Amino acid sequence: MIRKTGLAIALVAALALTAGSAVAADDFFKGKTIRVIVGYAPGGGYDTYTRQIVRHLGKHLAGNPSFIVQNMTGAGSLIAANYIQKRAKRDGTVLGVWNNGFVTAQALGDPKVRIKSQDLTWIGAPVKGIPACAFMGWSGVRTLADMSDPKKPIKMGGTRAGATGVDLPKILNKTIGTNFDVVAGYSGTATSRIAMQSKEVAGACWGWESMRVTARAMLDAKGDDKMIPVLTHRRIPDPELKDALIIPEVVAKVGGKQHLETYTGWVNQYEFQRPFSAPPGVPAKQVEQLRTAFKKTLEDPAFLKEAKEAKLIIEYVSGQDIEKFVDQILGMSAASKEALSFLVRKKK
Repeated sequence: MIRKTGLAIALVAALALTAGSAVAADDFFKGKTIRVIVGYAPGGGYDTYTRQIVRHLGKHLAGNPSFIVQNMTGAGSLIAANYIQKRAKRDGTVLGVWNNGFVTAQALGDPKVRIKSQDLTWIGAPVKGIPACAFMGWSGVRTLADMSDPKKPIKMGGTRAGATGVDLPKILNKTIGTNFDVVAGYSGTATSRIAMQSKEVAGACWGWESMRVTARAMLDAKGDDKMIPVLTHRRIPDPELKDALIIPEVVAKVGGKQHLETYTGWVNQYEFQRPFSAPPGVPAKQVEQLRTAFKKTLEDPAFLKEAKEAKLIIEYVSGQDIEKFVDQILGMSAASKEALSFLVRKKK
């Protein structure tokens, strides 16, 4: 009887300890503030998506922590990526949203990209990307022939290597013979838009899911002030893209199978756009909570209503799926790496 009583007491104590630990884990974020570092300037697509999500994320995370968004610009968001990788707290209280094109740059051996994307903690992404290129009405660019005139280089605004605005025009030059002259160094899509309006550049390439929101006034404008989407990665039921050329179709027709493989090797990164990441080594319990909260946020009717009103495209991608896509990109074939090697400058 004494042994049974002692065993029962021990069992109750163990259960109480386990329950207490679970409660403590569930309350980890209670009273805390989670910082979300955005690698681009306010007003662009990364910033817009992040702020929309963060407004709802706290209510789905145990402990209901508060959130703040901080813009850490520079090097096309590489500064933010490096901060998340090397300096941010590894407890889930610091998240990053930066250009996942650096995963491709890592795969291609870009010496400036020192992140190890396979070691990062991926929380989830709100959308699959649709890279697109648009041109101002005053530029007169409407057709493939306009884009390919060897006597008329077309200035395109972008941030830096690893970003759509820089990489895609160069890939199109290589695969379908366009004559784009990339002007890099802009801090984000917001400054690229200003450059288009002031006639510094004729056009720019970035994600349609961002373009249709952040450049809405330019898309709705008339005449020379109107921004016209001429190229897009895939067809979606959007009337504004009904006349746009489909990039992989053009590449297949003009460049053939080899160039299509080159384009495909690059575009795989668009399977997870504007992803939320955390540093390596975040405890599994916090990772699980953050991933669950992210998914619930993107399924939240209140969030979806706001996203629709803001014309944001939402296509949830899980953290686990991002890990798989990262592995695919890093495992790119040697032939694809060689074909895309012109995108990075190797150290001599």
